[in-house]
Amino acid sequence: MGVLTGPLPLVPPKGTPGSQPAKGPSVVALGGGHGLSASLSALRLLTSELTGIVTVADDGGSSGRLRQEYGVLPPGDLRMALSALCDDTDWGRTWRDVMQHRFKTPSGRQGSLDDHAMGNLLIVTLWELLGDAVAGLKWAGALLGARGQVLPMSTQPLNIEGDVRVPLPGGGYEFQVVKGQARCAVAGSLENVRLLPEDARACIEALTAIELADWIILGPGSWYTSVLPHLLLPEMRQALCDTPAKRCLTMNLAMDTKETSGMSAADHLDALRHYAPEFSVDVVLADPTSISDVKEFERAAGMIGAEVVLGKVGASSRRPVHDPLRLASAYHDIFGNS
Repeated sequence: MGVLTGPLPLVPPKGTPGSQPAKGPSVVALGGGHGLSASLSALRLLTSELTGIVTVADDGGSSGRLRQEYGVLPPGDLRMALSALCDDTDWGRTWRDVMQHRFKTPSGRQGSLDDHAMGNLLIVTLWELLGDAVAGLKWAGALLGARGQVLPMSTQPLNIEGDVRVPLPGGGYEFQVVKGQARCAVAGSLENVRLLPEDARACIEALTAIELADWIILGPGSWYTSVLPHLLLPEMRQALCDTPAKRCLTMNLAMDTKETSGMSAADHLDALRHYAPEFSVDVVLADPTSISDVKEFERAAGMIGAEVVLGKVGASSRRPVHDPLRLASAYHDIFGNS
């Protein structure tokens, strides 16, 4: 049973210097994990009308333990999205660090809270008290002073499975089913990726946000376990196809990963078209350093109706991570040129 609460608090108060960006276009960003966190960190600099929609198939780490023990949505990617919406102020930085803090027993002994993120526990607490996943995330966002809202793609936990080719001793291969997001993420080239249960319903609030958006941002993120799942959920795929919003697909900086072994940037776009042939894109944003064959990439982008925009959006480090300011600048130009 849910508990009765008063109006959602607004913290910090309206008018706090630097706490509220100018109202911009209504933007919905979809993904999960570090990829969605990167796009939200950039987009919150451009608009206050921002919604992050998060995959809910994670079954590893702290999220997997909480999901298994309490039967809740995996909170980890939702926590990261909320943290990305915190302002770059003392308030925002403090609450971001609180949400991301992970417990570790000082003595080196194994503790029951070890590796749990504080934000995961806070979100699950709100879900238990309120009995409503969306309401719990709104209260967490209000506490953080998040500049936007975070929604799950579905209000029931989902599962991902796919097939991988396994070589046979005598030659040839056979397909082996890989189950769970954590295992799929390191399985190599996946085929026939599926989202279970097949009849899962999309979050109503997420569908409404997509319908009312000016821009949809899909990616970056793990292609098969964070990006494509939004197009594997039937109601969400239909909403993404029907929305009058413009659609921007943000490419990853690293293409050949454990999840997408041997795949080029063009292969990523071909995979998207394979799983959702009716889904079209207006703009594909990519860092030129991640595209090995520009002509082939432009061909693949044209197959989904997209114009290619190349821009330096990676951070100045050896790690393949997006820089929020560079990404924000690229989005600003894309929104303005529309």
